[in-house]
Amino acid sequence: MFLRAIGRPLMAKVKQTTGIVGLDVVPNAREVLIELYSKTLKEIQAVPEDEGYRKAVESFTRHRLKVCREEEDWEAIEKRLGCGQVEELVEEARDELTLISKMIEWDPWGVPDDYECEVIENDAPIPKHVPQHRPGPLPEEFYKTLETISIAQKESKPEVTSGESQSKA
Repeated sequence: MFLRAIGRPLMAKVKQTTGIVGLDVVPNAREVLIELYSKTLKEIQAVPEDEGYRKAVESFTRHRLKVCREEEDWEAIEKRLGCGQVEELVEEARDELTLISKMIEWDPWGVPDDYECEVIENDAPIPKHVPQHRPGPLPEEFYKTLETISIAQKESKPEVTSGESQSKA
C-alpha cells in the first residue's frame, strides 16, 4: 500500500522537454489541468445557459476534465485527448479562462432585440490575394430532386381558377 502510494509517482515517466521553444515542461500537468478545468466550469456559469459559447466550452472542458481524472499518466492524457501535449493543454486552459472573463466583460449576447446594425456597402474591388469563397455549383442530383418535389407539389394541389372559391365548406 505504502509503496503504491509513494512509488507510483516516482516510477512515472518524466518528460525532459516539450520540444517546443518557450514551452516548459509542467511536471504536475495533470493536477494543474484538473484545477484549471474545474475553474473554467465554475467561471463559465456567468455566461447565459443558451449561448453557444457556453455550451461548447462546457462540453469540451467536461470531457477533458473527465479524461484527466481517469488517467494518471501524462502520456495517456495526451493520447486520449489527441489535442497536443499536456503543456499545450495547460496554455489553452489558461487562455480559455482569460477569454471567459473578456467575454463576460464584453457581453456579446446582451444585444437588445430592437438593435439595428448599420450595413455599409462598399463597391471597392476585392484585392486579388483575398479569397472570395464563392460556392461551387450544386450537383445535378440536387436539381433533379428539386424538380421532382416541385412537380409533386403542383400535382397534389388542385389549381384554383378565377371562378372557384378557395374554401369549400
